[in-house]
Amino acid sequence: MTQPRYGRILLKLSGEALMGDQGFGISPEMIKYVAEEVQSICDLGVQIAIVVGGGNIFRGIAASSFGMDRASADHMGMLATVINSLALQDALEKQGIQTRTQSAISMHEVAEPYILRRAVRHLEKGRVVIFAAGTGNPYFTTDTAAVLRAQEIHAEILLKATKVDGVYDADPVTHPDARFLKDVTYMDVLERQLKVMDMTAISLAMDNKLPLSVFDLNQARNIRKVVCGESVGTLIHH
Repeated sequence: MTQPRYGRILLKLSGEALMGDQGFGISPEMIKYVAEEVQSICDLGVQIAIVVGGGNIFRGIAASSFGMDRASADHMGMLATVINSLALQDALEKQGIQTRTQSAISMHEVAEPYILRRAVRHLEKGRVVIFAAGTGNPYFTTDTAAVLRAQEIHAEILLKATKVDGVYDADPVTHPDARFLKDVTYMDVLERQLKVMDMTAISLAMDNKLPLSVFDLNQARNIRKVVCGESVGTLIHH
């Protein structure tokens, strides 16, 4: 059996990743696929925390651009991440994986409150922990929440699963000549304003020397390959 390189990781999934080929909402096939991918690293004995975005349901920053108050819009976005987290929890448990969802916004009927020590205890017991509702504060993205939670639980790496195979020096959709970057520093990302994560998230990762791996979620077993130290996607580091 392949040996994992990391003992504890945080996986960041965008809300859009859960849409599959749909234009909106949650694709049952996609969420089952994600659960199977997570199971493939659970089987290695790796401790896994997950942060999910909410862009497939509601984007706070987009709503604020057409006149909605940003704080209200962001709170709606946080609730969207809770919907995704509960859907993912259900899919993981159908795979036989013990899962706990912790929400940064109190909603005791559907999720545990976010308590760091309890989250770490769940991880130590082999449960997957899903962190919902971002940081609980407006003006912070789920990318920033992912870096923050990764630091709090002392994850060894943050895995950002996306729809592209890594980081490019320009948008590969609009620039066919965009160059793929296999290895890049935090400062490169900040100075060149590479659209990987928002600047707050990158700065926080840089301050705490948290390595980030960016790769294509749609390639089967990519998560497992990254966890086992294979060269997949782009590594952002110190």
